[in-house]
Amino acid sequence: MALRIWASSTASALKISCASKGHPSRFLDGLKYANSHEWVKHEGSMATIGITDHAQDHLGEVVLVELPEPGGSVSKGKGFGAVESVKATSDVNSPISGEIVEVNSKLTEAPGLVNSSPYEEGWMIKVKPSSPSELESLMAPKEYTKFCEEEDASH
Repeated sequence: MALRIWASSTASALKISCASKGHPSRFLDGLKYANSHEWVKHEGSMATIGITDHAQDHLGEVVLVELPEPGGSVSKGKGFGAVESVKATSDVNSPISGEIVEVNSKLTEAPGLVNSSPYEEGWMIKVKPSSPSELESLMAPKEYTKFCEEEDASH
């Protein structure tokens, strides 16, 4: 196991400031957002999960992504992997519960996809939701934007 340097402000989850560094972060319609800064795209019986543009922007250059094996399960609010950047290592929490159907193996060789394409090529896992109603508790883009602004103002 690789030596980990845990930043106290990010060790338990991606609790980050939503202020951008001179460029606006992207919030995409059709996605739902968790207050721990992960996104979910629900299509049919499948949900794709990754970290938000704000999260990757705050973390800086991602150098390692740790993901679970397909066939396992995730639970809403519980960690399923980690993202290590030049600044810190942060747990990634699942916004929903379900069975892991697919893992983005490209991230093993190219972890920077999380930075360059957080909503497209940098997705992390695909899950078959066990409780689709959990999606209703997640935020729409406008709600997530407001959440980030309020979180930033409190820091």
